[in-house]
Amino acid sequence: MTSTPAPALTVVDALVLPGADGGPEWYFGWLQVGTDGRITGTGPGEPPPGWETAPVLDAQGAIVAPGFVSAHSHLFTSGLRGIAPDATLYPWVRSMMELFRHTDAEDMYWATLHGSMDFLANGVTSAYNFMQSGVTWLYDPATARNVLGRVHPDEYTTRQMDGTVDAGLRAVHAIRLDDEAGPEDQVLTRFARMVDAARAPERAGRDQRLGVSVMGAVQWASEPRTAELEVHVMREHGLTDQAHFVETAEGLDVQRAKFAWYEQAGALGPDLLLGHFVHPTDEMVERVAAAGSPVVWQPTSNGRLGSGHADVVRYRRAGIQVGVGLDDQSCTDISDPWANMRQGLYAQRALHQDAGVMSARDVLRLHTLGSAEVLGVADRVGSLEVGKHADFVLVDHRSPSTGPVWDVVATYVLACGLRNLRATYVGGRCVARDGRATAPLAGRADAELAERIERAAHADGRRLAVSAEELVSSGARRRGH
Repeated sequence: MTSTPAPALTVVDALVLPGADGGPEWYFGWLQVGTDGRITGTGPGEPPPGWETAPVLDAQGAIVAPGFVSAHSHLFTSGLRGIAPDATLYPWVRSMMELFRHTDAEDMYWATLHGSMDFLANGVTSAYNFMQSGVTWLYDPATARNVLGRVHPDEYTTRQMDGTVDAGLRAVHAIRLDDEAGPEDQVLTRFARMVDAARAPERAGRDQRLGVSVMGAVQWASEPRTAELEVHVMREHGLTDQAHFVETAEGLDVQRAKFAWYEQAGALGPDLLLGHFVHPTDEMVERVAAAGSPVVWQPTSNGRLGSGHADVVRYRRAGIQVGVGLDDQSCTDISDPWANMRQGLYAQRALHQDAGVMSARDVLRLHTLGSAEVLGVADRVGSLEVGKHADFVLVDHRSPSTGPVWDVVATYVLACGLRNLRATYVGGRCVARDGRATAPLAGRADAELAERIERAAHADGRRLAVSAEELVSSGARRRGH
């Protein structure tokens, strides 16, 4: 018989949005967390007797809701907000990759740490993280081929894993195969090392590792062999795969033609997620639905890069599971899950000219439990249920005031935002408060990132508008720089 862990935290006087499919949609009540960081109980009214023996978080009537799950993220881009601000996908990617040729493993650690803490500070507690490849590629859309930029040592990848662990973020580590960088046996051996590194006990954190996945790269590949090898490593190592696919209107015929590569390789199915999926043909939608491959939607990113609108309503009606991601910090700029929900919701309503095609409840579920489902981790995160990790946000809808509450979920999704977010908890521990992460290295992260990105920019012949020194200098601010 399994014993219940001792209580480590009791949340009281909360307006709870559990985010589960069964039971009440919301209630004024409590939530209790065990010493293992998992939820041991929750419900309306007062907690059971003895709750005062554990530390207490008095929510004072504020909203307690599941931490957001970003099913598609690139955390290493946290130092590149505002880069190529008017570019579409391919020139924007090129601008970033030219800079990353000049970065090392420690640069990538601090970039990922900063990006992970940014997510936590903004209420995102779990993320599927596409790590920057161990090979820097410079994609040429004119020839639809990659140009080799630089090959990095293993630490370039593993230190990105360390960044998520040290920040306190839960993550699925997505690793690119980089099959065009050398002989297949060497490529497969290196990939296996990265999988082992991601699964190493020292990188488990406090139950932070959600899984390991393949960073699908067929969109950028020159031969069908890439799809075949991705399927090979998925089966050999027991991995999922998420591919960026038909993301942009640029070179669309080339992108669409590569769908057959995945199909012929036997990749389609629940373990192959299709990121973006903005411009599929009718036939592609039908085949994805029939195979059970999920789609991951990035509304803010698709708008920033002018990629187009993914018709998520159409996909869901076809029976396709959908999750939501915040994508790069460099193409969402503010990792704001509330803005991401609203932009997506409003775009779908505008696209269909019907406000009833998607509700506030729908889009909230997509960014929490729905995203956990497509990642295969809904048994651990995505809703506030007994046995799951106690990952939640404390959101005060009264400060600044959103006015009378006509509909609790609508108020939370449509009227709240980062200005109302008071704290983020992972496993019942506070990891961010009032917009700042609480990790031990949080105080160093801003300066480290600024200095390292500036150094890489200078190596690439570029200059930041505001130098790293000016960024952290109060004197520079007084001088109006």
